[in-house]
Amino acid sequence: MPTNEAIRSGNLNRRAFLHWLGVGAVGVGLAPRGWAAGAARLGAKSLRGIYPIAQTPFTAADELDVAALVKQLEFTDRAGVHGFVWPQIASEWATLTEGERMEGMEAIGAAARTLRPGIILGVQGADLATVRKYIKQAERVGADAIISLPPAETADPKSVVTYYQEIGHSTALPMFVQAVGKMDVDLILELYRTIPTMRFVKDEAGDPLQRVGPLREKSRDEIKVFSGNHGRKMIEELEAGFSGSMPAAGLADLYATTFDLWQAGKFDAARESHARTLTALDTMLRYGTEGLKYVLVARGVFQTSSVRRPASRGFAESTKIAAGGSRNRALDDEGRKILDEMVAGLKPHLKA
Repeated sequence: MPTNEAIRSGNLNRRAFLHWLGVGAVGVGLAPRGWAAGAARLGAKSLRGIYPIAQTPFTAADELDVAALVKQLEFTDRAGVHGFVWPQIASEWATLTEGERMEGMEAIGAAARTLRPGIILGVQGADLATVRKYIKQAERVGADAIISLPPAETADPKSVVTYYQEIGHSTALPMFVQAVGKMDVDLILELYRTIPTMRFVKDEAGDPLQRVGPLREKSRDEIKVFSGNHGRKMIEELEAGFSGSMPAAGLADLYATTFDLWQAGKFDAARESHARTLTALDTMLRYGTEGLKYVLVARGVFQTSSVRRPASRGFAESTKIAAGGSRNRALDDEGRKILDEMVAGLKPHLKA
């Protein structure tokens, strides 16, 4: 139980708070519903900034490389980011088995106990029964929040709302909605009104810069908006009041530098930093998902840049979008040399 001094001083973090209430491990079923909203508000204090979407490392034998996954978390901590997200689209989540996801979540949760980044774990799955397994695992390993894609980009709005309500009613953890496809502003606001833990959105539907104003205004600024799309418009997003961004992990320290400079009021330096990031990003994205991973190889984090082949066309399309588009080149020796030289040239600006 936390000390009275910790409670009075406010030095009680979200994980300790949930443990004290008995919510973190057993879920909302044994706790009053109001605790979920309180937990979400408490977690919201630190859920802002650069939260990279982690890549999933595979061995040469096409097995999940758990050690490299943890090494990536440690790398992002050194890079100065504010959080860590796994597994989502750029993580090739749909190619992972249930066992691999459980093992990866376990390893991330254990390593995160001594590191600074907040941990957001992806819980989308084939059905709600599977989703609840991932939610329970996220609670058990001490995640700071969960994130989920909708059941399908083509799902009707009523099904999407019901899906997220079921998730929200299953846990006290703060929830990020990853908005894609036809998820409009009204749908997101409906989730906000009906799910106390839903106060965050990673917005990749439509034009997020046009949507952030209505989302903030109509939620009294309680909905915190994060961007995807590799943070390409990060400066405009910061000007518009975005709370953070979820880019790929390989250039994490560049994004963190830009964010921190902006928060410090050093706007010209932030713009200069972002311009440097965009140049490197364009080079990295020439080679798709394998290029994203190879940058982590070049930086000493991964052993291989292997990409697991998608099992469905739908996943292939979403991965192509996450990796930067359809005109990706094969990563050959020349491409690896280009990426090696890019990383070497960035060395004065890298932290990790």
